[in-house]
Amino acid sequence: MHFGIAFPTYVDAWRDAEIAEANGFSHAWFYDSQLLYSDVYASMALAAEHTTQLVLGTLVAIPTNRIAPVTASAIATINALAPGRVVLGIGTGFTGRATMGLKPIPVARMVEYVEQVRGLLAGEDVLFREGKAERWIRLLHRDRSLGYLNTDDPIPIHVAANGPKAIAAAGSCGDGWITVAQDPGGIARGLEAIGAAAATAGRTFAGSSSASKPYTTFLTTGCILHDGEARASERAIGRVGPVAAVALHAIWETAHGGMGFGIANDDAARAYGEYIDQYAAERGSPPDRRYLDVHEGHMSHLKPGEEAFLDEGLLGISLVGPADEVLERVRGLRDAGVDNLALQVLPGQARELIEEFSRDVIAKV
Repeated sequence: MHFGIAFPTYVDAWRDAEIAEANGFSHAWFYDSQLLYSDVYASMALAAEHTTQLVLGTLVAIPTNRIAPVTASAIATINALAPGRVVLGIGTGFTGRATMGLKPIPVARMVEYVEQVRGLLAGEDVLFREGKAERWIRLLHRDRSLGYLNTDDPIPIHVAANGPKAIAAAGSCGDGWITVAQDPGGIARGLEAIGAAAATAGRTFAGSSSASKPYTTFLTTGCILHDGEARASERAIGRVGPVAAVALHAIWETAHGGMGFGIANDDAARAYGEYIDQYAAERGSPPDRRYLDVHEGHMSHLKPGEEAFLDEGLLGISLVGPADEVLERVRGLRDAGVDNLALQVLPGQARELIEEFSRDVIAKV
């Protein structure tokens, strides 16, 4: 099992990536949400220059953020800086689109995008569409000796998926699967569906424990509690609260017709909606921009008063508990098929999580 560090992309993430590499982590993942975080490829470039073994990946790139040739060029540039240790994660879009008040793109469009990027990286001519115009394009200067790109070392494309259509796409076009908010049973069911879709498409997977199984990355975060420390301690809430609050954002999105991963809870939606309305009113935010208020702080920090919604159930979505309990849960995810456990950190808090999991989990798994 591999362990990754996941960043709501910030400028100094490379410093924490260095620490993670020295403590047994194998991957560093960077979020692509342009209204929330630093630029994903600029931050990955810094990490590439300051690490030697860490695999660097997007988690995840969103097709509407950049046209396919821009993404192909960007990831091949990172591959030139970190040869052979790059992964391109792609998804239909959550925060990168929800923070703009937009729904995810259709899965079919994501699949077309994956195929375009893969074709460009392979040196193929790819049909690019812009409105009614169709034009053949290719990466013209792929030759590594020219000093621009590295497409010689393979760049696997992993697909982020939780819903049935996206999960099927992970099998039909992805080299790996990225997922969130799953228990071991959900992981196993997802892998079964992906395997079936891959078989139908006549595909197999490289780089995983089995040719019929994709390399699987599970995004979460965690806090290993000290002796006698409560699950809802100030330290635990500060560590995992911004991730746990995403469930509230998703509940709000579901109630308002957006992408909420199907997470519905009428009572929570009502209470959180009232909180957001008050929060926005105090700041003079117009009613037609509530999605901006909802996603402020997303995966980064809690808005004032948001912690009141975080009960032990929401906090328990993350890996919060004594060391032996967290270790048991990690082993359960591994046995269900998770190859890479990606643990989110926050600016200024990364070292503690890295050292905890290095000592109490990585060394023992």
